[in-house]
Amino acid sequence: MEAQMKEFFDTIRPLFRRMSQDQVDGCNTLLAATDGLHITFRSYLLATTFHETANTLQPITERGGRRYFDKYEPWGRIGPRLGNTEPGDGWRYRGRGYVQITGRRNYALASRVLGIDLIGNPDLALEPSIAAKILVRGCCDGWFTGKALHDYLPGDYLNARRVVNGTDRARKIAGYAETFEAAIEAMRGAASPPTTAFGR
Repeated sequence: MEAQMKEFFDTIRPLFRRMSQDQVDGCNTLLAATDGLHITFRSYLLATTFHETANTLQPITERGGRRYFDKYEPWGRIGPRLGNTEPGDGWRYRGRGYVQITGRRNYALASRVLGIDLIGNPDLALEPSIAAKILVRGCCDGWFTGKALHDYLPGDYLNARRVVNGTDRARKIAGYAETFEAAIEAMRGAASPPTTAFGR
């Protein structure tokens, strides 16, 4: 296993100026969380996380002071779309995690599906293992935009960006996915075509 992991990290090293232990730990968390998925799903989830976390591969919190999140309040321009109903929801359910789950409605969905009380304790979305579960289920089940990875993969890394955020930085993230795919192939060998999102 040590030799396999060396192959993986040697392949992705060009993406980093200098790889930190946090970045190594992030990769290991995501590899474990995506084990059993087809190689293209795993690669794209790693690529998405690499981009969304500004290359840190650690869960992050949406930036901004409390006033910034007024737009997420029930009376704000975005709050109602996020299912925010109580004063303070904009700040309380601000973006957190690898893909920054946002809004009472999305926290409630993740709570229900994962069996974790994210409504009562939204900071749980910053724990790597939980952030990884949100990432995987959200992208595989279409929580974020209504589009799911199986709508595009295998075969279309470019448009897979629509699962999270339209076509923003789609080409760059597709390139990251190709690098992560090469790394997983180096580590484990090429996988056979999937029969389902969770099959090989």
